[in-house]
Amino acid sequence: MNKVILIGRLARDPEIRYTQSGKAVASFSLAVSRRVRNPQDGQQTADFIPIVAWEKLAEICGNNLIKGSQIMVEGRMQVRNYDAQDGSKRYVTEVVAQDIEFMGSKPNGSNGKQGNESSLGGASQFGGEVMPDEEIPF
Repeated sequence: MNKVILIGRLARDPEIRYTQSGKAVASFSLAVSRRVRNPQDGQQTADFIPIVAWEKLAEICGNNLIKGSQIMVEGRMQVRNYDAQDGSKRYVTEVVAQDIEFMGSKPNGSNGKQGNESSLGGASQFGGEVMPDEEIPF
């Protein structure tokens, strides 16, 4: 089974592109906190996970998400490769989003983008109270 669930904040605004066939694709990085081995030193670290969303979900991401938005991403891990211009083989590991939900307060940003606490991808709706950042278990 290939299933990934991540909670974090956008490290940058989503970049929206279109394939030659007209399909929308959004890409962005999600900053996800990671537990540290020695919590006494007070250091926090984060992993920056590349996320890709396709078609309608990509357009919704482009219209509603901004840098700093706290979201939950549900999807699958994908590893792909390509040949670089210098002839070397490059490998890319990314999460292909299948469902995205807002987790924090409504972001107010430029370009009229404004989110809400609802599901952006699948049929599920985000229910219950939103946990404060301090209570997220990581």
